[in-house]
Amino acid sequence: METNKLPHYDMSDNPTGCCPRFHPEAWSGVELHFRDKPFVRAETRSAMHIPLNMGKVFSRVMQHIEEAGGFDEDNVIVLSEDVSAWKGVHHFASDKPVEGEEMETLSGDFATRVFEGGYREAKDWYEELKSVSADHGKPDGRVYFWYTTCPKCAKAYGRNYVVGLAEI
Repeated sequence: METNKLPHYDMSDNPTGCCPRFHPEAWSGVELHFRDKPFVRAETRSAMHIPLNMGKVFSRVMQHIEEAGGFDEDNVIVLSEDVSAWKGVHHFASDKPVEGEEMETLSGDFATRVFEGGYREAKDWYEELKSVSADHGKPDGRVYFWYTTCPKCAKAYGRNYVVGLAEI
């Protein structure tokens, strides 16, 4: 895949009016290559790794990205990392600067895996992704998750897909 490009995220398949239905075929086993790829960085509070204010933070950031003209169906991903039992860090792809939000860039090469299941399985997925990084000579490689739908939409669709990214 080209540098800083993501697989297309079909926004038209959206019966809930909230999160589009996720189609994992385009995301499974893909290599992503980021070179100074722009993102909006936001933090959420957690209690023992359970997010407390994710909905509020995600709504605010997405609104700001849309207002800045930074939303693009071919550039949809939110990379989440659980940095402690009390905090999550989230990176929202946006090709435009977003006023009132912290901007950053990320660089690296990543292999994707698509998982299906509940949040309680994330620890196992994390270990699997760390193994992928180690197999590529990066034992300290970064791991991110993209939770493709909110809990309400996952329930409505009967599937909870999560894309894992392992630095390679």
